[in-house]
Amino acid sequence: MLKKILALLAMLYAALSFAAVDVNKGTAADLDGIKGIGPAISTKIVDERNKGNFKDWNDFISRVNGIGDKSAAKLSEAGLTVNGSGFAGAAAPAVKAAAKPAVSAAAPAAAPAVAPAAKEEKKDAKADAKAQKEADKKVKADEKQKKSDEAKAKKEADKKAKADAKASKDTKPAAKDDKAEAPKK
Repeated sequence: MLKKILALLAMLYAALSFAAVDVNKGTAADLDGIKGIGPAISTKIVDERNKGNFKDWNDFISRVNGIGDKSAAKLSEAGLTVNGSGFAGAAAPAVKAAAKPAVSAAAPAAAPAVAPAAKEEKKDAKADAKAQKEADKKVKADEKQKKSDEAKAKKEADKKAKADAKASKDTKPAAKDDKAEAPKK
């Protein structure tokens, strides 16, 4: 049942991640969701965007340190857009850049979306394994405590039995004496 729920959540996550993220509209968390953008880069993007929206990919590349043509192409393939356009290369005219996003931003976005879902499943599997390991550890600890309690109870019972046996030994000789004194018929 848990696996089915996790699979459903992974599919929903994958479906949501097909949506492109625009650098002028996306939050830092949205930008972090793009493969290749981490917290440092998303912070740089947001800081530069606060100075003014990015006009196009060239403006984006020139204003954000650490982003070049190669990384811009990879980010575009992962679903990042500037004003709804995918990256078509630094020398490409604006008309081609606007015409390609439907192909370059939509189709390649499917492959990276699967990877986060698989990573999420692995993460969930690791969490499940860890929880199972802790549950097993607790069961073993409970069994050990139960055995310890049983051993203590048995030891107490043996001790009481010995004490009772000793007490009954002390009373048996008196009973023999009573029989010896009693007249025989």
